[in-house]
Amino acid sequence: MSADAVKQTIEAGKAIAGIELGSTRIKTVLIDEDHVPIASGSYDWENKLDGHIWTYSLEDIWKGLQGSYQDMVRDVKEKYGAEVKKLAAIGFSAMMHGYMAFDSQDQLLVPFRTWRNTITGQAADELTKLFQYNIPQRWSIAHLYQAILNGEEHVKDVAYFTTLSGYIHWQLTGQRVLGIGDASGMFPINIQDKDFDSGMIEKFDELVKDKGYPWKLRQIMPRVLTAGEDAGVLTEEGAKRLDPSGALEAGIPVCPPEGDAGTGMAATNSVAVRTGNVSAGTSVFAMIVLEKELSKVHTEIDMVTTPSGSLVAMAHANNCTSDLNAWVSLFREFSEAMGMKPDMDQLFGTLYNKALEGDPDCGGLLSYGYYSGENIIPVDEGRPVFVRTPESRFNLANFMRTHLYAALGALKIGMDILVKEEKIQIDKILGHGGLFKTPGVGQRIMAAAMQAPVSVMETAGEGGAWGIALLAAYEVLREEDETLESYLADKVFAGNEGVRMEPDAGDVAGFEKFIERFKNGLSIEQEAIRKMR
Repeated sequence: MSADAVKQTIEAGKAIAGIELGSTRIKTVLIDEDHVPIASGSYDWENKLDGHIWTYSLEDIWKGLQGSYQDMVRDVKEKYGAEVKKLAAIGFSAMMHGYMAFDSQDQLLVPFRTWRNTITGQAADELTKLFQYNIPQRWSIAHLYQAILNGEEHVKDVAYFTTLSGYIHWQLTGQRVLGIGDASGMFPINIQDKDFDSGMIEKFDELVKDKGYPWKLRQIMPRVLTAGEDAGVLTEEGAKRLDPSGALEAGIPVCPPEGDAGTGMAATNSVAVRTGNVSAGTSVFAMIVLEKELSKVHTEIDMVTTPSGSLVAMAHANNCTSDLNAWVSLFREFSEAMGMKPDMDQLFGTLYNKALEGDPDCGGLLSYGYYSGENIIPVDEGRPVFVRTPESRFNLANFMRTHLYAALGALKIGMDILVKEEKIQIDKILGHGGLFKTPGVGQRIMAAAMQAPVSVMETAGEGGAWGIALLAAYEVLREEDETLESYLADKVFAGNEGVRMEPDAGDVAGFEKFIERFKNGLSIEQEAIRKMR
């Protein structure tokens, strides 16, 4: 589409926007009626450790949301000389899980507890036993029940609790709803009913009955919606809050708010059974759409859903690229000390490609890049650790390969459960996220970890913001009775399968040797947690 045609699309109010609040960046993507990105904006932010709680303040949330949107508006102005006043639709997505609890006056009761916290171990264990369904520590219900177990004063005043995407959507539309994918990270979903599991809700209410709280669980949770269902419109107040300049008009349809897992599935066309996607950035998770239920409960595996409500097995690790990025920053500092000003994309590309020259098993090196605790493996806190023996082959190639392998260590352990124990079938896996930005490197390492072919599309870099824009497009552009699976396959991704890479046999064997070393050395990480306070 020409620049003039894009300008006409924007000025006619036919463009569609998606905004995703990721862990380190808030991104806004504007797409045309053919689902092609035509403008984007971003805002960098970072969580803070408040005591022992990883959190983002409400001030930071709104400053970041507005900043990302305004950056997209500036991009539109520079590229097309147009002003964004109307949109055909908009959608909001964010990091899944966590805990945002509000009182009857809509005031936040405690600081937002993000997915990154590993402070709900007792609650997660007890609820998993009660429901006979895995409840990870990240899930919203685990946070609520842990607050109950802790005797926290605020619990009696909870009138509503939700996720970050649900909060944004509520504030901008007035609707207390949540897309089913994000909802499946709050509380277990009944796949047939496409709603929170009523039997488990009754069990929870009975569990806390003696506390005498003035609420029942169903009363304080959002209403669950599948992709395409009516989730309200941008209110006058909401339009001004998103765009304080006042240019954006109210009344824009808003699709059900989703989590970053659901938008990742949409952005990679991984919503049909036997398809999967892996998102690798600050955290990393692999999601496989299942043909049937797993044979038993695995505490290492989350059971969630696609945005349309199909069952998904998710292996989720809290840590992925943070330690990798820290080491690359160290090399940047060295370069600057030597009088060089490296381009960061070139620096990442150089170091990542160097890793491919390393030994398949990393030459005996070992790393744990944990900034926070994990759920798949027994690590409660984060202590980045790098270890080698005097005999290890310590060179730059092995050093970088080790950190790439380690970034996927916990994920691989989870995926091995699905592939080797549950024998699930995977036809294709699509990769997206920052790990795949350097062509061919993250993709090759991921294929070795998953022992399956991994494809990356050109649009992978757009990530979840594009995914939620696609879900917003589905809201307003789909034909009657058209499924999300058909819409994505036929209208968005037709003929685009991405660049496919088969796993290299040598890499697979090397990763298997590394992961044994990784598992055998976990006590090193645990000892570091105990000794370094």
